[in-house]
Amino acid sequence: MKVYLIGSLRNPEIPKFANFLTEQGFEAFADWFSPGPQADDYWRDYAKARGWTYKQALESDAAKHVFEFDKHHLDTSDAAVLLYPAGKSAHLELGYVLWNLKRPGFILIEEEPERYDVMLQFVPHILFSRHELVRRLKKYQERMLKPGQIINCDEPHNFQRYEYNPESNITREP
Repeated sequence: MKVYLIGSLRNPEIPKFANFLTEQGFEAFADWFSPGPQADDYWRDYAKARGWTYKQALESDAAKHVFEFDKHHLDTSDAAVLLYPAGKSAHLELGYVLWNLKRPGFILIEEEPERYDVMLQFVPHILFSRHELVRRLKKYQERMLKPGQIINCDEPHNFQRYEYNPESNITREP
């Protein structure tokens, strides 16, 4: 099962956490981290040196390629985990996974955050331990359709991979 690890370019725990997920038997995708902690700053500085506005920078080939690279891997992942803390882009990516792709998304908070954010409750799975995250991912993995598995289409089924329940608890089961 491919798990897209969402986080901050400035979080040195990303590669370590990707290794942890791999050790647990998941295909952990975190290659977006490889350009380093200042990639966005260098892109901004380059755009300014070229005399570009932010709009022009977003329309550049480099920005489009980076976006499509990340989007491709979000689109081909079975689930996503946001390793907290993370910035605006990370939260947008998680929202895309949850509401556009209808796939499970999790926030993992391993340390007490400096700033609290009540709006995280939009995400149905806010977890506070790796053990609980792995348990949830494995449970979801067991429910996934296996290659070659046949579904009887004569019976009513809910084919949605993930269903958001606004009345759910933040630790609601999928």
